[in-house]
Amino acid sequence: MGTSTALLTDRYELTMLDAALRDGTAHRRSMFEVFARSLPHDRRYGVVAGTGRLLDLIRDFRFGEPELQWLADNDVVGAHTLEWLAAYRFSGTISGYQEGDLYFPGSPILTVESSFAEGVILETLILSVFNYDSSVASAAARMVSAAHGRPLAEMGSRRTGEHSAVAAARAAYIAGFQATSNLEAGRTWGIPTMGTAAHAFTLLHDTEEQAFRSQVSTMGPGTTLLIDTYDVEAGAELAVAVAGSGLGAVRLDSGDLPALVASVRARLDALGNTATKITVTNDLDEYTIAALAASPVDSYGVGTSLVTGSGSVAAGMVYKLVAHTDNSGRWMPVAKRSANKATIGGRKVAFRALGPDGTATAEVLYVGTASPSADTGRQLTRVLVTDGEIDDSFTGPAGVSRAREHHAAVIAELPEQGLRLAKGGEPIIPTEYVA
Repeated sequence: MGTSTALLTDRYELTMLDAALRDGTAHRRSMFEVFARSLPHDRRYGVVAGTGRLLDLIRDFRFGEPELQWLADNDVVGAHTLEWLAAYRFSGTISGYQEGDLYFPGSPILTVESSFAEGVILETLILSVFNYDSSVASAAARMVSAAHGRPLAEMGSRRTGEHSAVAAARAAYIAGFQATSNLEAGRTWGIPTMGTAAHAFTLLHDTEEQAFRSQVSTMGPGTTLLIDTYDVEAGAELAVAVAGSGLGAVRLDSGDLPALVASVRARLDALGNTATKITVTNDLDEYTIAALAASPVDSYGVGTSLVTGSGSVAAGMVYKLVAHTDNSGRWMPVAKRSANKATIGGRKVAFRALGPDGTATAEVLYVGTASPSADTGRQLTRVLVTDGEIDDSFTGPAGVSRAREHHAAVIAELPEQGLRLAKGGEPIIPTEYVA
């Protein structure tokens, strides 16, 4: 067991538990569902990310003596509930979309089936993971599409929280980024890491030439030299003079990128360094990447926009009770009727309808006792936890690789127009309910 994750939650999860234990409803079998009512602005699809990370966090959702003492000292719950929490182990079943898959409004991304007590206290943890990781992955997927096959590196650690940075690197890699600058993400999740030098390294030395020679001496001529600390044209020439024909790449981190990239490419070619690549890293997002499509850029490094979900730092997912058993043990669907926040009760079985050419045409959700037809399409859910036992094939570095491969396969199902950047676009396929 790692560090307890039990207090990474909102107080009202435990106050609901306290009351439900007192009135006897806590032990009703219940079904909770994670879904998004809509997609963030301009998104035509979302990417599911965070599943493997969440499973590890649920494994460590335990109330040890320090957690229980703090709850008692702060009068959060009563003695009976503290006793129940001391023995807490999630023993239910969790199913959901495979990590890396796509989702649309209403998609039942995760379904938790357990007692009300066991399921309700996981709400905050589940949403904090899926809302952030899926937002980053969705933004990353758009950037990958805009890059048209050119590699991207995640480098946003200095623009978000220290733990969010690791989660963001993981989500971006699942969605198709090639590497991260974050070493903990490399250690924990097996993501390739990259990085050379910042402007501070150049400024440390008495001359730009001294900085370049030091870097090449340490890392070899195949390194990437940052050439815009002073004068870009002079920096490009100096980089070639120091590293020679084997110079791996030059990096641009400021200025009018289309003009600078064209100028640097011409200069490198004129000096005989036709194999030296150009990477750019100046406050990029999917739109600036798309604007560079005609420029001779070889790779991109993305920071702030990626780790903030490119304007949508949360995916808008919610965790709702959709069914519970009555006193006779029969399942009863339940749903909210709130204005603009109504829900659809009952168990959902999700399929992605595919056309003859394998292109996605609809998200089809069978509700309650409705049965899928034989030609419905690809079933979307996988069992992740059975009677409290976690399927470890979805966790760790192997789970990340599995999610990355799955994403590459399912993104190819989208209609071509779904990959285009557009203002105010609707979901690329509709969500259909069959009752």
